[in-house]
Amino acid sequence: MITHRGHAGQSRTMKASEFKARYLALMDEVAETGGEIVITQNGKPVAKLTAFHGRSRTLFGIDKGRLKITCDIISPIDVEWGAQSDADRSINP
Repeated sequence: MITHRGHAGQSRTMKASEFKARYLALMDEVAETGGEIVITQNGKPVAKLTAFHGRSRTLFGIDKGRLKITCDIISPIDVEWGAQSDADRSINP
């Protein structure tokens, strides 16, 4: 068995015969650690056991309830932008 560190936890490679003998315990281990197990047959990778992460989360709304706006972000501001004051600046090239 070969062991090395991955990004999300421990990653291992093991023979299919060893996996077959211990698969229930290995499933629990992967679920707890977030690691992965690559299963080989005749020295070649044939399958990978990884933890199930469910539906991937979108970034939209990820900070809902964690950020507080402390000023008025709706009303216009009294600052003139350079693009507004430059008469020579053209929108169409």
